[in-house]
Amino acid sequence: MATRAPRKALEAVPAPVTGARLVVEALEREGVRHLFGYPGGAIMPVYDALPGSKLQHILVRHEQGAALAADAYGRVTGQPGVCIATSGPGATNLVTGIANAFLDSVPLVAITGQVATPLIGTDAFQEVDIFGITLPIVKHSFVIRRTEDIPQVFADAFRIARSGRPGPVLIDLPKDMGVKAVVPAEIRPHVEAVEAPEAALIAEANALIAEARAPILYFGGGIAIARAERALRAFAARAGIPSVATLKGLGGIPTDDAAFLGMLGMHGMRAANIAIDNCDLLICIGARFDDRATGKADTFAPNARIIHLDGDAAEIGKLRRADVGIAGDIVQAMDLLTAIPRCAAWRDQCLRQKAMWAMDYDAPGNGVYAPALLKTLSEAAPDNTIFTCDVGQHQMWVAQHCRFSRPQAHLTSAGLGTMGYGIPAGIGALLADPSATVITVSGDGSIMMNIQELATIRRYRLPLKIVLLDNAQLGMVRQWQELFFDRNFSEIDLSDNPDFAEVARAFGIEAFTIDHRSEVAGAVARLLGTNGPILCHVRIDPRENVWPLVPPNSSNVEMMEKAR
Repeated sequence: MATRAPRKALEAVPAPVTGARLVVEALEREGVRHLFGYPGGAIMPVYDALPGSKLQHILVRHEQGAALAADAYGRVTGQPGVCIATSGPGATNLVTGIANAFLDSVPLVAITGQVATPLIGTDAFQEVDIFGITLPIVKHSFVIRRTEDIPQVFADAFRIARSGRPGPVLIDLPKDMGVKAVVPAEIRPHVEAVEAPEAALIAEANALIAEARAPILYFGGGIAIARAERALRAFAARAGIPSVATLKGLGGIPTDDAAFLGMLGMHGMRAANIAIDNCDLLICIGARFDDRATGKADTFAPNARIIHLDGDAAEIGKLRRADVGIAGDIVQAMDLLTAIPRCAAWRDQCLRQKAMWAMDYDAPGNGVYAPALLKTLSEAAPDNTIFTCDVGQHQMWVAQHCRFSRPQAHLTSAGLGTMGYGIPAGIGALLADPSATVITVSGDGSIMMNIQELATIRRYRLPLKIVLLDNAQLGMVRQWQELFFDRNFSEIDLSDNPDFAEVARAFGIEAFTIDHRSEVAGAVARLLGTNGPILCHVRIDPRENVWPLVPPNSSNVEMMEKAR
């Protein structure tokens, strides 16, 4: 009797999964641990799927705080920070943070709820075209049209956000796409191809380096993006070349390195700007010849040949023609730059000028001198400290006077100049690296932009140290009105500020106030010795300016300096 062949076992059919659950699973698959957000109607299905997941949601008190915290998280980890908001005002409140990440090339994924698909284009409640609004300030955008595409969209969004020149990616999720249950489509893998530097270009660069007698290494935020600190430091030490940094480049080479001349540009160090003016070779790595760094562009490094290395080919030649331009993997390119210039005399000259033009911290009077306070705090802080800054005079003082051992130790809004960045950035930095000591330096103007996030600090017991420099005015605007607008002080008076120490205590945060330089040492010890969050309110002289300063449309060597 013939025997029958066994029946093939029926393949198990995957159970349908809601779009919201697919969103949560996609975030988990990308290794996301924290997301920053604020719930609302259109995004509610995702919030319904969050409980029980591996994700810790951080409830901020304003969506802008979510985007800025995610920005800082991305800077510290090198992986996309994630923020989430509902449609309409929730989405539009993310816009400043998205723009901040775009201009500083920070990996970020922003998830916005949207009205249900049938309502799109009907002026429904809380409907805005966030896809269209953010087109100029994102690296890429997605609108979910089919629920089954969610896993692929999220995989692509994270890949795009962190690859090449990083940046923000927007995912707009209509409410019905989050509710619908489907069998998801498989994720198609994507392999990134990284091209090696061209041997001919490396040879040309090495030839220029070998010929140079007065070279300068000029580096920027691309060092942090590429995690290229090791290669940069090895190249600088091997070649013996003095270096300068942009605002975002600070820490690429430790700021206390003997051959580091300081930040260049509008508020840069005299030694840095003079060295750029006199160099015969400018080696630009991960910087983009930004106007704040170069001053009047046609007077910047006027006698220098230029080697430009950057991860983004679009930056090479955009603002300054390079004699040798190398795009792609800057770590690999730096490792191949092995020529040694004969520049010992030039290096000695640069170091003498650095010592001769060193900052003077002996200010007159008994008040707190902000640069001296920040220098003292920075020197007392542990090596794992991260400074996050708001925008204004205090931002420049931090850049000039604090020490940074790595780029991730200095988080600042460089391209957009976003007031209100400091406290949300401090939150993001602490969650990204809980072992770090995180210090936010803010001003009395900036802190009011996102002061509601003190509640977030309290809720999650984040030990953020806040130094608030209070001059009862918009200090940087006042400085420019004093110097360039005939002292016409228009709308800069903040003398009706609240007592910020009392405000912090009302949020449940320890706080104290100082206004005399004799109190500085005790304040620093208290800040660094307190386990929980703490705010030090520092009243400073409202007439104090940031020096040096390069006037607008001037060469970097035309620096205005404080009268001695």
